[in-house]
Amino acid sequence: MYTLYWAKDSGALAPQIVLEECGAEYLRQPVDLGKGEEATAEYLGINPRGQVPALQLDDGSIVTESAAIVLHLADSHPQAGLLPPPGSHERARVYRWLFYAAANLYEGVLRFYYSDRYTTQASQAAEVRESARAFIDYAWDLLENELGEGPYFLGQSVSVIDPYLLMLVNWHGDRETLFARNAKLKR
Repeated sequence: MYTLYWAKDSGALAPQIVLEECGAEYLRQPVDLGKGEEATAEYLGINPRGQVPALQLDDGSIVTESAAIVLHLADSHPQAGLLPPPGSHERARVYRWLFYAAANLYEGVLRFYYSDRYTTQASQAAEVRESARAFIDYAWDLLENELGEGPYFLGQSVSVIDPYLLMLVNWHGDRETLFARNAKLKR
């Protein structure tokens, strides 16, 4: 049985959805971020970065990073059909956009919500936040151009990228309202 170290509004949503889709047995182990449980010696022994989620496998080993967790689960439960066949164009597309979302959207959201972590001068946190806002908008625009008719990212087939993108969208709701368009993003 898996153990999913979980917190509300964290990167654990996509792995939890994939666990459910796979029909895998798992225990959801809450980590109270409000109480700083992610920074305890016990949790740092599970994930030295002090981040949620973490997934403990049957053999006791740990997988961290949401994207890595969902890929591992899909590979471990191929009957769920959450990844296209190895070597296929569709699988390459899932990899491309899953890693894109992890490296750009997820990271941009972290910069937006935790701006103080991305500067050594507290007075610059607002500028970091505004830059992150523009970057997230730009990153979503690129991804939106890849969406087809749906209802899933790959059209008629659900894959691990769907819950991953759902997780990211849930963090900021209606991005038209929260993230103003910025066509002149400086890269």
